[in-house]
Amino acid sequence: MNDDERLWAPWRLGYIKGTESADPPPTPSDWVPQADHRCFLCLAAATYAEADADQRLLVAARDEHVVTVLNRYPYSNCHVLVSPRRHVATLAELSDEEHLAAMRVLTRLSTTLTQRIGAQGFNIGLNLGGVAGAGVPGHLHWHLVPRWPGDHNFMPTLAGVRVIPQSLDAAWELVRDALR
Repeated sequence: MNDDERLWAPWRLGYIKGTESADPPPTPSDWVPQADHRCFLCLAAATYAEADADQRLLVAARDEHVVTVLNRYPYSNCHVLVSPRRHVATLAELSDEEHLAAMRVLTRLSTTLTQRIGAQGFNIGLNLGGVAGAGVPGHLHWHLVPRWPGDHNFMPTLAGVRVIPQSLDAAWELVRDALR
């Protein structure tokens, strides 16, 4: 096999091996009340003195109620997670303000990503509870997955491989700028 016939996805190795980056995460200067310090969404929802913390954690935006994070293991370009900053597991636990803030971010992102990356559709959803597929069953979050015609071609069928033609850093900059 020639080098030009290989697909490289080095960011997935930590996921495959069950390990994360050797770099320690940034240290929060302030946690959201009742945060779970082991939860990556609570870590993203915290505030930091370190200038590069948001980029290291792939936090595109954070406001009073919601944090928006790029998925470290995306299904497509600009696959984001929109989550309440509070560590809550169910829709019933959300305040009206949190629910509305999340819906506003999802609306804004779907509109902006249609313009900026030419997305022609979106899958927007959440998994409630471990049996429903929630990878973080204690911290509710919506997935926003941009879609294009034919975006999942024969590769997933043959080899369980998805090709994502954009780096996480480039996607982070695009989503961060879209939410400014």
